[in-house]
Amino acid sequence: MSDTTPMLSATKRERTGSRYSRRLRESGSLPAVVYGHKEEPVSIALDMHETMLHLRKGEKVFELDIEGSKQHVLLKDLGYDYLGNNIIHADFSRVDLNERVDTKAHLTFVGDAVGLKTTGAIMMHPVNDIELNVLITNLPDHIDVDVSGMEVGDVLHASDVKLPLDSMVLLTDPDTIIAQIVMKAQQAEGDEAGEVSADAASPEVIGEKPAEDKAE
Repeated sequence: MSDTTPMLSATKRERTGSRYSRRLRESGSLPAVVYGHKEEPVSIALDMHETMLHLRKGEKVFELDIEGSKQHVLLKDLGYDYLGNNIIHADFSRVDLNERVDTKAHLTFVGDAVGLKTTGAIMMHPVNDIELNVLITNLPDHIDVDVSGMEVGDVLHASDVKLPLDSMVLLTDPDTIIAQIVMKAQQAEGDEAGEVSADAASPEVIGEKPAEDKAE
């Protein structure tokens, strides 16, 4: 979360298409689109370097200045190149700063759990994100979860996560397990049970060709 809304300056794009977008990126700009609030979508170009500085900080809400016309926007999606390494496009949605939105928050587990000092003990994280309903200005980059007090056999649920602000509402099922410390032997037994149940759930149908035959 940020105490201030960062500003991004943009210019309108009169032309669109992959060839023109590639030229924009080569000149140091990032192609983007702004839509929402029952207004027509607007194709824009942002300064790539300036935009990337904010994105690396985890910023999601911006005050966008499009040739003197200012509005608040929420980052909705990023497009990447075919290798998945470089951002080549961004989508923004117009927002009111008093709006509430549903979002996902990544859980960062901090602290050295006491239980992990036991030989053979391991910590499992079945879920690494939780869903929240928050004010648009309070979108969390991540939420720290202190696991230092966990012993072998302890389980943390979504309801145990301390939310940064009282105004945030947990949408994930409160009973969802986010962390637990088990012994390796217990994990192996659970994996074997899962394999048996998976096989049992898919009985062979008499007269039906095996999957390999179908593929051929």
